[in-house]
Amino acid sequence: MTSGVELGLVGIPIPVSPYFQKKKEDEFWNHERYERAPILGPILPGGPAVALDPPSDDEVVRAWEKANPIQGGLPFLHERSRNNVRIVKEKIADYVDPPRVVPLLGPVQLHHAHYKCTIYYSETTRVGWPVPHTLVDEDAQEVIYIDHNHFHMVGNVDTGAGANF
Repeated sequence: MTSGVELGLVGIPIPVSPYFQKKKEDEFWNHERYERAPILGPILPGGPAVALDPPSDDEVVRAWEKANPIQGGLPFLHERSRNNVRIVKEKIADYVDPPRVVPLLGPVQLHHAHYKCTIYYSETTRVGWPVPHTLVDEDAQEVIYIDHNHFHMVGNVDTGAGANF
């Protein structure tokens, strides 16, 4: 008779709520997409020092959801939903810091871009107990501020692309 490794109580599977799985997936998505500062080439003399693209709708909605979560609720007891979402993005600041040396990067300039995102939407709240009723806010709005920062290399940059061995 052959038997494998005996794990005892550790061998019994434990169910995990989908909430925790979605939370981890969302944290990874935000880290991968929005929480990193890219390093770009140097700003050329006389060239425009404009920021990268404005925040995407996905980034705005994720920041909005993080600040004011709507997920959860209790079906048939208390539910909220948002409809007719419209997002207006305005650049409120775009500037470049003077050059400085950052460890592991070398001489760089930090480029800041600040955006004000106004979200217009209608919110429906359904309450099922003790007295069933529905509340509709047609003219709801929120403001989210998003910062986009990235680095520019400074000086004569050798990327090693043209090196001959």
